[in-house]
Amino acid sequence: MSDTIIPEATSTETLPTEVDLEKLQETLEYIRPAIQMDGGDLVLMGVEDGTVNLQMVGACGGCPMSMMTLKAGIERILMERVPGVVAVNAS
Repeated sequence: MSDTIIPEATSTETLPTEVDLEKLQETLEYIRPAIQMDGGDLVLMGVEDGTVNLQMVGACGGCPMSMMTLKAGIERILMERVPGVVAVNAS
């Protein structure tokens, strides 16, 4: 029998429970000019349980690359800059 002591799980890091809406708006305004340069835009439809729901409009609405832009660009930036964002969806 081993006398190994297993430490209790302690963590000072807590996951944010709410999205910082002011920071979200600021970050969308940071992203928006790049999207607009290609003839598109973003409309914030709402936030639910850390998931940001956007509508991609204009040229982005029908672009086959819009999902790549959403996941590789927009979602990455929002998750880095806005506390509480866990995912981004587009409608």
